[in-house]
Amino acid sequence: MPRIHVCSLERLHRTVTETGARDVLTVIKNIGQVETPAGVEEARHLKLDFADIWRPTEGEVMANEVHVTQIIGFIRRWERQNPLVIHCYAGVSRSTASAFIAACALRPETSEEEWAMRLRQVSPTATPNIHIVGLGDRLLGRGGRMVRAIEAIGRGEDCYEGVPFSLEIGPRKLQGG
Repeated sequence: MPRIHVCSLERLHRTVTETGARDVLTVIKNIGQVETPAGVEEARHLKLDFADIWRPTEGEVMANEVHVTQIIGFIRRWERQNPLVIHCYAGVSRSTASAFIAACALRPETSEEEWAMRLRQVSPTATPNIHIVGLGDRLLGRGGRMVRAIEAIGRGEDCYEGVPFSLEIGPRKLQGG
């Protein structure tokens, strides 16, 4: 079953190797520190450079609608034949927000609350960046449901590095059949 794996930068290459992923989403500050893992084509590695902030901070790049539009587009192009890896620096905030957006975009028939609960079940440390979730909510037309779902699960356990996890997404649905 197709899965999205979420991890930290430190675990990126190992996670790609262990899972056989061929698609990678990087959401991190200072993108130059990230090398595309072996076995992943450059065209299948989206690298987005922004800080883990939820309000404007001088000298920092905050995620914006262009970033989240790119995330959604990349996710929707994922063929789901191999796993996808999403990572940020610690595997706690930007990557978990991106994975939640991905789940909601790819499987809209599953409620935002259910995806948020699944996220909490598989990751006690996940603390999705609420600003990024809010952008995804607006772009996907969810009327605030994504934000409320993440607020309902609350902040994850404090940590330096998140516990790696995966979400089962399922195969692409065939159109019209």
